[in-house]
Parts: sequence; C-alpha cells; structure tokens
Amino acid sequence: MNKGLYNRFWRWHFYAALFITPLLLTLTLSGIGFLFYTNVENNVYDDYFFGDSTYSEQLTIDEGIAKAKEQNAGYSVSKIIVLDDPYNTRLTMGNKEGDEKYVFLDEHNQIVGTQNAKYTFANIMRNVHSSLFVGGTVVNYLVELAACWAIFLLITGVYMTFKGKVLKKKQNASTRQKNKKWHALIGTIITIPMLVIILTGLPWSAFMGNFIYIASQEHPSIGNPELQVNPPTSDMSEIPWATRKNAAPASSNDDPHALHKGMNMSGMDMSGNENMLSVQQLMKKVENAEISKPYSIVYPSTEDGVYTVAKSSNTGVTGLDVSPYDEMTSYFDHYNGKLIAKVGYDDYGILAKWFTWGIPLHEGHLFGWPNKIINLIVCLAFVFVIFWGIKTWLSRKKKGEFSAPPNTSKGVSVGFIIIMILLGIVMPLFGISLLLVILLEMFMMVKQKI
Repeated sequence: MNKGLYNRFWRWHFYAALFITPLLLTLTLSGIGFLFYTNVENNVYDDYFFGDSTYSEQLTIDEGIAKAKEQNAGYSVSKIIVLDDPYNTRLTMGNKEGDEKYVFLDEHNQIVGTQNAKYTFANIMRNVHSSLFVGGTVVNYLVELAACWAIFLLITGVYMTFKGKVLKKKQNASTRQKNKKWHALIGTIITIPMLVIILTGLPWSAFMGNFIYIASQEHPSIGNPELQVNPPTSDMSEIPWATRKNAAPASSNDDPHALHKGMNMSGMDMSGNENMLSVQQLMKKVENAEISKPYSIVYPSTEDGVYTVAKSSNTGVTGLDVSPYDEMTSYFDHYNGKLIAKVGYDDYGILAKWFTWGIPLHEGHLFGWPNKIINLIVCLAFVFVIFWGIKTWLSRKKKGEFSAPPNTSKGVSVGFIIIMILLGIVMPLFGISLLLVILLEMFMMVKQKI
C-alpha cells in the first residue's frame, strides 16, 4: 500500500469531514424535508389547495385576478398556476420590494386564501437546502463547497476502504475497528447513489450551476433550444402608434436562472394593459392548442413580450410537476393570442435533457414513491456514515489531544495529482479551495521543520 498517499487522503478526509459535517447534516436533513414537501403541503395547506370560498358567485379568471389585486394593494400578478382538479388555481403576486404572495382561487375564481411565499413549507426547505435560509453569495458558495467536498469524501473513503482492507474480517475487533468498518461499509454502498444525488443538485448551485446554465444558454445544440434562450416577441402593431417606440422597462432581476424559472421579476404590471389578451381568452387558446393541465402562465414583462405557458418536470410547486417527456414551453402573442412557437423535450440538447431528468430525480419525484424512498434511504445512510465517522474518531482520540491523522513527508504521487486536477476541473470551486488547503499543508510542514 502507498502509505504516503493513504495518509494524505486520510488526513484531508478527516479535516474535510470535520469542517463540513454541520453543513452536510443541514443539507441532508433539509433535503429529506423537501423530498416530502408535496405530501406535507397537501395536508397542511388543504384549505388553500382544495377548499372553497364562502362566495358562490361565479367569476371569470380575470375578475378573480382583479379582485386579488384589489385586496393586495401594491402587488401585481406575475404567474398563474393552473392545476388539475381538485387543486385550486394559484396566483403568484409580487411587489417592487421583492415580497411575494400566493393567492388561491376556487372553482368559482373566488379568493380562498393568501400565503406569504417565503414561509411555505416547500420554500423554507428549498431555501435552507440551497442557501441555509440566509442567502447571499458567500453562503451559496459555502453550500456548494460542502457538496464538492462531500464528493471528495466519498471518493477518498472508497479508496481507503479497499487500500486499507477495512472490510476484511478481524478476530476480536476493537470498538474503533467496528465503528470504522460500519463507516466504510455503508459509505461504500451509498457512494454511487450519493454521487448521483449530489451531481444532479449541482445545476442549481451558485458557481458551478451558473457555469452550466451559461453553457446551456450559449450552446443550444447541447442545452436549451434557441427559442428558450431568446423568446419570440408579440406583434407590436397592436400597441398604440404614439407609444409603440417607447422603451420598455428593463428587468431589474440579477438571477441568471430567472428565464429558466419562468418568472416575471421586472416589477412591471402588464396585467393591467387594456390592449392585452385576457387570461380567460388565453386559456381558450391554450385549450385549442391541446395543452392540458397542469401548466403555468407567465405574464409578459415588456410591451413586446409574450405569454409563456409552460409544463415542467422540476417546478417545486405542489401539483405542477409533469413527466420529463411532457415538459413543454409555448409562447402566445399577448395581443391576439396567436401561438407563436412551442418547444418540447425532443427539442432539447443533451445537457438540457440531463437537467430535465436529473433535477426531479434529485428532488425525489421522477418515478413516484420509489424515488422518494430510495432518496430517503440514501440520505439516512449518509447521516449514519457521518455518525460512525465521528464515533471512529472519538474512539481513537487521546484525551487532551486533537488526534488528527499523521502528516506525511513523502512526495505527492502522479496518481494523486491527476485525481486532484480532475476534481478541480469538474468542480472549479473545489479546485480553488484545494489550492488553499495545499498552501496550508505546506505552511504546516515548514513550521514543523522549524
């Protein structure tokens, strides 16, 4: 066995686990919560999702929207979620301060209730999982860094398991050896499914996710079709001549995933445009185009924008997700209702298809309950791996000492360099942090010699 390589991996494995364990536990437990968000919300919010208003007068969808705007002064509608029965229709409303509400309309398009979007179960779990509910660039990078180092932990763990012959049966094994064996055995078993879960979550990360998103946008042949990157525009001839050349307000949104998420975040209330096709009329056009429920309607954000009607496999909205094969984005002229273009799963490049399958797999709803159960078992096993890792350290830790794995003065092997370079290329944020670790190790070695 290459003792120098083994000790280096062991040492870095130990320190990485020590520093990111709190984050890994937070991400894993919040991930488990998000696995079952639809089940939780269907029960906790059943009055909103399935209940009726005290009013029985039948309103049109546009009258219901007007009533919602009247009751929520300062808020405008950016999205309409049209779901299969027995779900109610959900409006997404936002204001200029960035606050967001969900307003539910029953079968009569009467208001059932209103939610603060920030504090729904799904959004709390999602925000804890992706940004520790704090947000900000530093926190988002920290979460991504934890995911990257988790991959390093899995890979080095498998290496040490087989190189160190940890699974070999030992007579009269000590408590430490038993803990180490369980840590190694469960860790090895879940390595591949855990890698799949982590890698399918990285597209929504801050650093690597942004890189993947840009690549998907700039190369339609492998990513998102050109129509999704550059949506068509409505016929401006239906805008009054006097205002036709006025510059449309620009979006103030800085989120690179805004287009992919399908949100109108410009703050411009197009729902009050008198020249615009009504939602009721649009829904008739959608029906004529043979687009079935569930789907979302996103308002145009500019005067030459379009109605976007979409079906997605990874919305994060209870009742809205569809099969990857059914994923579709269509664009309707918001003045005359003409179907301008339609993009489906078959039009995606290989990268976009990977997202379309990978994200719902990560979220646990790609193939129903079995997906949830498999993800749950893997996540719980990962928690136990962490638990046995801590027990292993405590069982070998000497009183009053940190008992870190021994450092090695041997040179770095070619194999080690290749592995680290490959990981650094695949996960740039990991590569950057790795340089800092190497500098720290060099500093500590120099200090020891002095």
